[in-house]
Amino acid sequence: MAVDLFILMPLSVGDKIGHYEVLSLLGQGGMGEVYRARDTMLKRDVALKVLPTAFLRDSERMARFEREAQVLASLDHPNIGHIHGIVDLEDSRGLVLALIEGPTLADRIEAGPIPPDEAVAIAKQIIEALEYAHDRGVVHRDLKPANVKITSEGSVKVLDFGLAKVLEDEPPSSSLANSPTLTMGHTRAGMILGTAAYMSPEQALGRPVDRRSDIFSFGAVLYEMLTGKPAFSGATTPDVLEAVLKNDPDWSALRTGTPAYLRRLLERTLAKDRKQRLQAIGEARIALESRSAEEPPAVPITSESWLWRVWPTLAAVLALALIATTVYFITRPAPVSFASRFTVDAPPGAAFANTYASSALSPDGHYLVFGAAQGSNVPTLWLRPLDSLTARPLPGTEGANLPFWSPDSKSIAFIADGKLKRLDLAGGAPLVLCDVPPQNTAAVGGTWHRDGFILMGGNAGLWRVPANGGTPTPVTKTDTALQETGHGYPEFLPDGKHFLYFVQSGDSNLQGTYAASLDRPLIPALIARSSVKSIYTPPVAGHGGYLLSLRDGTLFAQSFDTANLRVSGDPTPIAEDVPANGIQRAAYWTSDAGILMHRSGQTADKYKLQWMSRDGKRLEQAAAEDYFGAFRLSPDGRKLALEKVQANSSDVNIWILDLTRSVATRLTFANPYNRSPVWSPDGGRIAYTSARTGPDQIFWKDAAGAGQEEQLTNGPASKTISDWSHDGKYLIYSEPAPKTSIDIWALPLGTGPLATGRPGGGKPLAIVQTSVIEDSGQLSPDGKWLAYRSYESNRPEVYIRAFPGDPSRAGGKWQVSTGTGALPRWRGDGKELFYADGGKLMSATVDANGSGVQIGARRELFSFPTALAAIARPGYDVTADGQRFLVLDAVGGAQAAATAPLTVVVNWQAALK
Repeated sequence: MAVDLFILMPLSVGDKIGHYEVLSLLGQGGMGEVYRARDTMLKRDVALKVLPTAFLRDSERMARFEREAQVLASLDHPNIGHIHGIVDLEDSRGLVLALIEGPTLADRIEAGPIPPDEAVAIAKQIIEALEYAHDRGVVHRDLKPANVKITSEGSVKVLDFGLAKVLEDEPPSSSLANSPTLTMGHTRAGMILGTAAYMSPEQALGRPVDRRSDIFSFGAVLYEMLTGKPAFSGATTPDVLEAVLKNDPDWSALRTGTPAYLRRLLERTLAKDRKQRLQAIGEARIALESRSAEEPPAVPITSESWLWRVWPTLAAVLALALIATTVYFITRPAPVSFASRFTVDAPPGAAFANTYASSALSPDGHYLVFGAAQGSNVPTLWLRPLDSLTARPLPGTEGANLPFWSPDSKSIAFIADGKLKRLDLAGGAPLVLCDVPPQNTAAVGGTWHRDGFILMGGNAGLWRVPANGGTPTPVTKTDTALQETGHGYPEFLPDGKHFLYFVQSGDSNLQGTYAASLDRPLIPALIARSSVKSIYTPPVAGHGGYLLSLRDGTLFAQSFDTANLRVSGDPTPIAEDVPANGIQRAAYWTSDAGILMHRSGQTADKYKLQWMSRDGKRLEQAAAEDYFGAFRLSPDGRKLALEKVQANSSDVNIWILDLTRSVATRLTFANPYNRSPVWSPDGGRIAYTSARTGPDQIFWKDAAGAGQEEQLTNGPASKTISDWSHDGKYLIYSEPAPKTSIDIWALPLGTGPLATGRPGGGKPLAIVQTSVIEDSGQLSPDGKWLAYRSYESNRPEVYIRAFPGDPSRAGGKWQVSTGTGALPRWRGDGKELFYADGGKLMSATVDANGSGVQIGARRELFSFPTALAAIARPGYDVTADGQRFLVLDAVGGAQAAATAPLTVVVNWQAALK
């Protein structure tokens, strides 16, 4: 693929920048000069875009330019001119971008107005580009025909995404259509960024911009495609800005035969008040996709004939108006119903926890329950009556997740400690209904039937248990042949016989919401394809039943016929910026009483990999922010094995990051997820957990990517790997069991050389096996001691016990943490143990001798950059000398979710238009 490069110095024909040789000047514009050059290394032509000279003298602007480049490089979409990365040369720096051949949209418009069908085809591709970028928090700011190219194959490419954000003080151009109007101040209020003829009113006034500004620019571009002339024009730049602020486009310039739906779309996109404008560019896509091909074109009416044509209609209207007015004053209609919104903050001194899966509204609409944690305490459920201003914690719900209500709104069921529990609001301790089935440890949502039983979701399928407790029985089973990896979020329909549920699959054509009946649960019907759950809301206050679905951060409502199990009509947007994470959890909930609750914010948890010292000082950043998960440092500390989530997807794969060169290489490719990587002692292999064959099993693969992965375990229960012994003989993992909750096991790898032994050296050994959760096992460097997390005191604590092999040391255990503890990690010499205590990283000295362990001083090293990040996931690792720590530092969704309030909408159906 040809590329182009932003370089930071003026060029002349024949100049060489690295292996790029300037051939000719291509053109000039508000972004600087553009040259054609030859990439002598790859034997291809490129384009060199020269930035303004003033740019180079501003160190702050240069730093911002690099930050912008990192964001823009993440935009990988077929309709976006892609930035491949930053180039560092001896005497210059720049950006490598895809070079797009072909005319611009401005060139095409010069030939005259574009027919509606062709204009719509181009507009759809522009929308796809904008929608993709907006979902990732990137606003173009300078969308115009000159920044859109059309290839010879008809593909549309939108160029210069977000680059206007980093430019300031541009000299004016002679062309108003290509003259970014800029003032000082970056993106703060008071700065004008964009091109006069296409900028939004808020841009023209120097106010902060968001994606709605791009929507206005899109409307201006669409208008120009259809009419052949700008929507706003003037003799000078101030004249153009005045037109943008005060004037409507000349609607009479739309050619006869232009479909009315395009006129309506233009009016919505070009609204001066951004509150009245389309709120998401996806709404424009929906308008174009759902347009009526049979809609007759608007017919212009001449001034000579209009009165005679409209007089009969006008007379009829006046008569009807008189009648309607009379009827109104006689009948005095009742006040119009409307939706009301308010927000709910976390309790004082607390932060929301498990933000995607720990909230629920009672069916009667009286109660809200949510998860929150105070300080470093374990998160609990809190109950907030909607007619009260305060919430109270619910005792006995420590570590609770996925709450849902009984049909009478008097009880709450939830998952905690690997068990399904029930709490009655009338009082008393939670009742254990059952252990989560071993094959279904990844419980995903539940629903409570009016006849007294519960339906739960999981990675192996739906399962059923009596609401008073009993033995779980399977209802559905995931089909691995169809790449299904979970059935979740079941919901009973009003007839009590049918239910909805979500099917997670690696095949996007199969993933979505399905309906089935209790008497025929294995014969489901697809209701709607989606990447996250859908919710049914029954008729209320004169409104019909609706299916609520999330698409690209926008929550839509669509009429749903429960008798025929199908949706009808057009979906209507009801909430914006509703987040969802990579395992099909979406942050919105409803009640039967017509109440909607949702969160707002980022749609994914993005993290930085940040190095920190023992005293909490921030050191360098190990990698640009991305959708990272658990990670482990290699034995030599030079590489990192880490989880990486594909944005807006459930796909999680293992990557290897070379820390010395900041180069990442993908190791696994199977869907839906591969997680919890650990290194062999010599760094030659990676072992990890994967769901590719059903319940989570342990696999391993050459760390260099050579050869195929091998499956090391099997069975109905899911396994999570946590460590590889330093002598290479054991893999440590945790596994659930019906009677003993979650236990820690060791898988012998034989007696071969390090990292080459194979399973078969013996049966798996049960290391810690009690009635409570034990996991996160970590072997000491000498292989004699196991540090792990246990819930035996009803809260997570870190313990040390002897590892099997020396009978004289068997049976003893020592508590390390004093409060809460998780994620233990040993120092390379085994004399210090690190662990997470809520949002703090703790250290404890360890003196292990022949038959026992002495736990010495415990002290706090530092607070994690993001509170609770280390509890939520394996969010740190430590170098062998115990001096440097690599931690996850949340940006966007994960950081904001703990403090962002919940939004509650009462009578939300009244807002439907």
